[in-house]
Amino acid sequence: MDFDLDKMRARVLEIADENNPYSQEDFNNEFGGTGLATLETNQDFYKLKFNFVNKSTNEDPAYATNGSSGFDLRADLKEPITIRVGRTAIVPTGLFFEIPDNFEIQIRPRSGLAAKNSVTVLNTPGTIDADYRGEIKVILINHGTEDFTINNGDRIAQAVIASVIAKNVVNLIRVDEISSETERGTGGFGSTGTK
Repeated sequence: MDFDLDKMRARVLEIADENNPYSQEDFNNEFGGTGLATLETNQDFYKLKFNFVNKSTNEDPAYATNGSSGFDLRADLKEPITIRVGRTAIVPTGLFFEIPDNFEIQIRPRSGLAAKNSVTVLNTPGTIDADYRGEIKVILINHGTEDFTINNGDRIAQAVIASVIAKNVVNLIRVDEISSETERGTGGFGSTGTK
C-alpha cells in the first residue's frame, strides 16, 4: 500500500467528527493496521524513504545512534589522496541518492577530523539538491600544519537530510522596495553586539 499522509489526516478528522459514520475500525481496515500498536511495530513503513546506490567497496551509510542527526560519508578511493597544507581535494564516496522533492542532503564536517587534523568541508554545508543524481563528492580543505592523507574507507564528512522550501512552493517576486520596519531593520555584520 502506498502511504498517503493527506488521506490519512482526512480520515482521522472523519473519525473525530461524531456525526460521521467513519470509525476507528474503518480506519484500521483502510490503512491495514490496528491503531497505535501497528505504528509501534511497523515504524519503518511510516518513515521517509531515500533510495541510494552504493558503488563503493565500503559499507552502506547508516545512522550510528538513534539520536544521530547525520550519517558518515566514507572515501571511495583506489589509492590514497594526500591533501597538502592549505590545499583542497574533491573526494568521491561512491554514493548516489534519489532525494525526494522539498528535501536536500547537507554535507557537513566531522568534528573529530576538524579538531584533530584541521581538515574540514570547504563549502560548509555543501548542498545536494533533490534533482541531482550524480555521485556525492566532498570538497575537503587542510587548514592544518601538516599534509593529511585520506585512505579508502576513511570517514571524511557527514550527511544530514533536511527539508527545504523549494521552487515548487516559492514564487520570487521582484518589487521596487521591501519593508525594513522590523526591530533589526538593515543592521547586519555584528549589529547585535558580541555580548
